[in-house]
Amino acid sequence: MTPGITTGETSLRGGAIRAILTDDLDLKVRLTRESAARWFARTLSVRSPLDPPIPDRPGRPEKPELVPPRMLKKRSLNTEAGRIALMHALAHIELNAIDLALDIVARFAAQPVPRSFFDGWMKVADDEARHFTLLRNRLRALNADYGDLPAHDGLWQAAHQTRNDLQARLAVVPLILEARGLDVTPSLIEKMLETGDTETAAILDIIYNDEKRHVAVGAKWFRFFCARNRIDPVARFQELVRLNFRGELKPPFNDLARAEAGLTPSFYRALSPLST
Repeated sequence: MTPGITTGETSLRGGAIRAILTDDLDLKVRLTRESAARWFARTLSVRSPLDPPIPDRPGRPEKPELVPPRMLKKRSLNTEAGRIALMHALAHIELNAIDLALDIVARFAAQPVPRSFFDGWMKVADDEARHFTLLRNRLRALNADYGDLPAHDGLWQAAHQTRNDLQARLAVVPLILEARGLDVTPSLIEKMLETGDTETAAILDIIYNDEKRHVAVGAKWFRFFCARNRIDPVARFQELVRLNFRGELKPPFNDLARAEAGLTPSFYRALSPLST
């Protein structure tokens, strides 16, 4: 358990909602990690009648300013400013990933799912909190901080779109958005090593290997619910993506890493504009 933090929450959903609501990012990380530790120690129920309502949006500080993706500048990774911009963008992704993992726990806690469903997503939430801390500490080592640059709101918009459909949430968030990280992170690690930034490369390597497991959690539960409902998972995945995801699935795909996570090409290749 994270030292120094004590909450009166008696339920996992209550703890998750409290962490989602706070706009103090250090507190968000601590509450997330404490809720995970208490859940795995089996000192929390799944839910309670006293749980607060699930918010439509997570708590956020005043900065960073949220802008459309097209307004974000592209910078060369050969410069320190470019690497700071990359770390900032990744920290923003990981912050949203904390709230997305907590939201799937809180929002779908009343559905008939096994307890191991919550085990998987609280491990994801704990990992994402750790990733955000690693990235923020790296930014601070470069005399920067999270909030110094603008960011976009696309990740939370995807969560809002799928707030009423657990299978759609699984299809879009872990199996589209997180899987994209498996495609792009190896080249980022290589670029960091080329520039001599071994500290950032080491952080990205940690994130990459953890994200494989996160995609695997999504794939496991997507297949589980399809099997329970006697639905073909590939056809259902493609249907849900077309209904709930704006944009295209752009190659190149890291087919090997995706397959290791249980996401085989039959799921996503037909959704690519370059599919043959």
